[in-house]
Amino acid sequence: MTKIKVPHTLVLLFGMMILAYVLTWLLPAGSFDTVTNSQGREVVVPGTFHVLDEQKHLPVWELFTVIPRALAEAQGIIFFLFIIGGALSVIRSTGAIDAMLGRLLTRFSHRPALLLFFSMLAFMVGSSTIGMAEEYIPLVLILISLCVAIKMDTISAVGAMVIGYGVGYGTAVLNPFTVLVAQGVAEVEPTSGWAFRLALFVPFLAIGFHHLWRYAKTVINDPKASLVYGIADAQPPAASDYPELDIRRKAVLWFTLTTLVIIVIGIAQYHWYFIELGAIFFLLAIVSTLISGQSFDEAAKNFTIGASELTGTALLIGFARSIEMLLSDGQVLHTVVNALAEPLTNVGAEFSAVGMLFIQSILNFFIPSGSGQAYVTMPIMAPISDLVGVSRQVAVLAYQMGDGFMNMIVPTNAVLMGILGMCGIPYDRWFRFIAPLMLKFFFAGSIAMVIAVLIGYQ
Repeated sequence: MTKIKVPHTLVLLFGMMILAYVLTWLLPAGSFDTVTNSQGREVVVPGTFHVLDEQKHLPVWELFTVIPRALAEAQGIIFFLFIIGGALSVIRSTGAIDAMLGRLLTRFSHRPALLLFFSMLAFMVGSSTIGMAEEYIPLVLILISLCVAIKMDTISAVGAMVIGYGVGYGTAVLNPFTVLVAQGVAEVEPTSGWAFRLALFVPFLAIGFHHLWRYAKTVINDPKASLVYGIADAQPPAASDYPELDIRRKAVLWFTLTTLVIIVIGIAQYHWYFIELGAIFFLLAIVSTLISGQSFDEAAKNFTIGASELTGTALLIGFARSIEMLLSDGQVLHTVVNALAEPLTNVGAEFSAVGMLFIQSILNFFIPSGSGQAYVTMPIMAPISDLVGVSRQVAVLAYQMGDGFMNMIVPTNAVLMGILGMCGIPYDRWFRFIAPLMLKFFFAGSIAMVIAVLIGYQ
């Protein structure tokens, strides 16, 4: 039987760009009226959708000019990735990371399940509380090295990270970038309803870990069962001998840990983002060079090599961003939102709540930004929830679960594509791993939505 060859991820994304371009010709151009809210953000006005008099047909040339524009739009995360890649390469060249891995392997070599569980739990907590996502990227290669050394594959390692942050966003207790933004737009008291979301944290953690460990255990018993078996780019070089964890390497690790703590504080207290984080990681590379006693010439070479290895990842991010830009430029993004939301007014409260979850999940493909999705969809979903007899808190829950869970699978999510690109995991292989889990999450999420309606979740 002839084996079907799946195209490169970049080819798949360009195919999706073509589809988005075709939609701008097939769908009527439409728009909601918008106003500026108290936070200075532009939000749509519910009930104001109208088809535009003039259909704006994008020229074919737009399909190509949007790519450099999208790369420019995504420059923050792209240059952040370059700096992370360079800094991590410098730190790795000191031997500190490999020495630390050697110590961890001694402790977890016979308890791989604990390694996966606590890794996933840490990522969940970080995303649920302070909205961490891009900040995890520097840890990807470290986690992969650790997992591969105890006979797991790269998908197991990436699964711990991506499932962790996806569930963390989906059941977030007080994520400032999603929950608090959505509650503000929906005019719901900030941080309210946290107890129910915290209760959801445990079962979704259990579902995610069960799926991950079941796969990882299969790979441990039979390496050929790995979804990336035989794919050279997804096989990191194995380290047979780990260097000694001497005083200099310990100092590098302690300074790196201190830097991560400073980053967490900066994000939570001072709203740091890509510019500040990039500066901190560059400073980390300089100080690590001084501590290790390397020459700056050697460090500069390592930095350049590390940054260059993420060029493919940067391109994936730009192509993913192009899809949303084409829909926006063609003025059909609001048309899609309106068409999906309108049927909710014709079904009962419980079905409407579940429908909100599925609609938010679909919209995440077109609007992968969590806060961006909140500003576009919550002004529509909040009034609809009033009409169908469910609380606005339920509408917020549907938004955050749709956004969080879909972040684990949609190829328009720059963070996901960045992580997969760094690890050399083809998107189709990741899809085969994550798709069954998505079905489990949607089933459990639907039950959670019905329960929220029945208990009058406020």
